[in-house]
Order: sequence, then C-alpha cells, then structure tokens
Amino acid sequence: MNGEELILVTGSTGFLGVQLVRELLERQPRARLALLIRDRAGQSGRQRADSFVPTSERSRVEVVSGDVSQPGCGLSAETYQRLQAETTRVIHSAATVRFDHSLDEARRINVEGTRHILDFAAGSRQLRSFAYVGTAYVAGERSGLVREDELAVGQNYRNTYEQTKSEAEALVRSRLDSLPGVILRPSIIVGDSRTGVTSSFKMMYWPLKIYARRLWRTVPGYPDAVLDIVPVDFVAQAVTRLLFDKAAMGTAVHLCAGPDGSATIDQVAHRAMQYFNGPEPRYVDPGFFFAVLRPLLFLSLWGRKRRVLRDGRAYRDYFTMRMQFDTSNAERLLMPAGVTPPPVLDYLDRLFNYCVASEWGRKPVSAS
Repeated sequence: MNGEELILVTGSTGFLGVQLVRELLERQPRARLALLIRDRAGQSGRQRADSFVPTSERSRVEVVSGDVSQPGCGLSAETYQRLQAETTRVIHSAATVRFDHSLDEARRINVEGTRHILDFAAGSRQLRSFAYVGTAYVAGERSGLVREDELAVGQNYRNTYEQTKSEAEALVRSRLDSLPGVILRPSIIVGDSRTGVTSSFKMMYWPLKIYARRLWRTVPGYPDAVLDIVPVDFVAQAVTRLLFDKAAMGTAVHLCAGPDGSATIDQVAHRAMQYFNGPEPRYVDPGFFFAVLRPLLFLSLWGRKRRVLRDGRAYRDYFTMRMQFDTSNAERLLMPAGVTPPPVLDYLDRLFNYCVASEWGRKPVSAS
C-alpha cells in the first residue's frame, strides 16, 4: 500500500459486514477501519462492534455512531469533515434486506442511504476506491443469462428490496465517471463453505428447516429453477480484494456461482432428502398453488403448518427463477488470485451440518 489507509465500512454489523471486517483486518494489517454503526436502545455502536472485533485489533478500529439513511450520515459536522479528510476507501454494504418494507421505507434506507454515502465519498480528498455491495437480484423477474453490464432492461421486481437495490445501483453507476468505484453483486449469501457457520437463517434456510422438521414437502415451484448461492467467505474475500484492484474500478461484478457452479432446486431438494432422510419433494405449479391450493389450505390448516403458509409467501418467487448470472468480470478479476466460488453442491452438507449442530441458530456451536 502507498501511504496510510483508512477504510470506512457501512453495514459492518450485518452477516456479510462482520466477515468483511475480519477479512480486512487480516488482509490489510496496516490499515485502520472506521465502522459507521447505528446506536441501538441500550447498546452503543461501540458495544455492537465489540461483539465481533477481536480485542487484539480494537486499536485499529474506530467506531462512529451514525446512520447512512440520515443527512450527513447522522454524523456531527466535525466528525463528517474529519472522516472525509482521512478516508482512503469506502465499502458500502448497509441496506435493508427485508422484502416486506414499504417502497418509501426501502428507498429511505437503500437509495437515500447510498446517496448519502456517495456524497460523502465525493468530498473525500484522498479517496482511492469505493465498493458498493448490491445484489444480483436487481435482475428482478428476468430469465436467461443476466450480464454484469446490464441493469434496467424493462424488468419487473418481486419486492421493494429488489426495486430499491436496482435504483441504488443506478445511482452508483451515475457517479462512476467521477468516483473510482466498483459495483459488487452477490447472489444469495449462505454460511462459510468450510465450516457452514452462519448467523442468518433466512432465504434458503427457511424452506430447508420446515422440510427437515417434516412440516412441509410441497414445493410451489419448478424442479429446474436455478438456485445460485455463494458462501460468505468467498464474498468477503472477493469484496476486499476488488476494493484494492484498480482494474475493477468502473465495472460491475457478479459474485455468484454462475452457470457452471449453481444448482437446480431439485438437486438441492434431493441432497436435503438424502441428508435429512426426508420424503420425496412434491412439485406443484406455483400459479395453481397460490391461486387455488393455498387459500383452501389456509382455511383448513392450523398451528405450525398455517404459519408455514403465511411465512412462506415471501419466498414464493425464488422457487421459480430460471435465470443465470454471467460471471465474466468476476473470473477475469478474481480467478488469477485464486478467489473463486465453490460449486453449490460441493459444500451443501457442511451447511446442513451447521444447521443441525446449532439447532437452526438456537444453540451456540463451539469452534472446532
């Protein structure tokens, strides 16, 4: 590195953010980090950071209490100006990943939050790079091959998360002429490929859990629907490496399993059937299920199975996707450094092992 580095990180308390902080501390031993963290009731940003920053590294980590969705990122004028003067790189990963936010609320966090951190970066006198962590699902309801240089091509979106992340990415793209930035689009992020460890049991984990507990085996989707997942260790390595890669600036990069590494819903379902010794999955046309079967079942079922019907609605569209993500830029930039995502089917059992050992996140698991 040339000169001292101060890396500002937003979203550091999230599942990916925690891994990014650990990766930066390990890979950049001379860099300092500034973590922009919201205070919570009864818990300061510093206390939140202390839960994941190793004690031995805390002298290199500054915690600033703020909120990207607020003007000036919720910082005092003095702190804002000081950080602008000192910051050399920015990783913006703060976002709401909820599907049920209103459009206004999702925009406040995802779009306006991105605008505020872009404004901060634009005034940073020593800025060397800006990494925006978006999502591959800005592709919305597209099918076929989605390329890294494409964004808005007339697609519809499944929820306010996808729509506002697309709007936020468009904002980042509009600034790339004046900012040295890279857009990073991970697909569905799951646990560590080596240990299976995760702190987030959403997305793929929810249908797995209800299947493993024999609560449900009907899949309102297509057996050949594509499941593109990537382990958090790969994404963290890729983000921290591309942050320092001048060749990456001005590009968008899919951090995805891609056509060669993704799996179908049926492949994952049968691996789960073998692992959990469960029943054969049953596939039902999703249009028929949600228009006819679900309303009838909702009237006749009670207890846990009715909750499954209610909670599963958020995931309905992810069993029907038939799109693949082109990974040409990712391969060009990351493959020479040996940073590549393992094929989905290669590490599924490790994810399952951790789910069982942790009782789906209810029990701590000691590191082995």
